[in-house]
Amino acid sequence: MAEHAPSGSHMGDMEAHRATYRNFVKGAIVLSLVSFYILVALVSFRFANSLNVFTGFVGLIAGFIAIAIDVRAGGRWILSLGLLVVFAIVTAFKVSS
Repeated sequence: MAEHAPSGSHMGDMEAHRATYRNFVKGAIVLSLVSFYILVALVSFRFANSLNVFTGFVGLIAGFIAIAIDVRAGGRWILSLGLLVVFAIVTAFKVSS
């Protein structure tokens, strides 16, 4: 049977729910960033004219390291987003030339 605590003890449960929600949002952001890095790397692999494999893998590895640093730093996501923009610009430049 379920045990029911007095009505004043729900704050512990609420804090656990908030922590779960924060971790869910953090995981969704990480999954989105990883997906965008993979998307840009696939474009680099297929359409870049020179050093396509090297550029794609370097971008992926650097992106995953930046995401790990941002997760450990508290989830500001500035480094990951900045590196993703730079990676996308470099890939766009390589594709256009």
